[in-house]
Amino acid sequence: MTSLFALALLQDTTTTTTGLPLYAAAMGTGAMICWIVIVLLVVIGMWKVFVKAGKPGWAAIIPIYNMIVLLEIAGKPLWWIILLLIPFVNFIVAIILLIAVARNFGKGIGFALGLLLLPFIFYPILGFGDARYQPVAA
Repeated sequence: MTSLFALALLQDTTTTTTGLPLYAAAMGTGAMICWIVIVLLVVIGMWKVFVKAGKPGWAAIIPIYNMIVLLEIAGKPLWWIILLLIPFVNFIVAIILLIAVARNFGKGIGFALGLLLLPFIFYPILGFGDARYQPVAA
């Protein structure tokens, strides 16, 4: 009888109030912390890219306005913001936009694909690196 009581106590100390094991809660917390770090890296990198291009850095934290500023940096028309709101079209427009941003900083298509696929690595490289903003005439 005492072994059943000890087993019940042991089970209570290894679960949360929702009945999930403690390691599941720890994994969720760890994933959330990783996501926050990734988002912060992208925002800090974009902030520095905007400042290098002569735009306000705080624009990186305003959701739609940051795309408008990115369009200005890329030298694309502002009506493209509508294209960025259309599903599936936005993916193609984003690729074209990032290629233009990379070219204006003296980088190539490979770097633009890095901005698309690994923004938490490539935006800080672009923002903190030695790349200079030199807009290419359209």
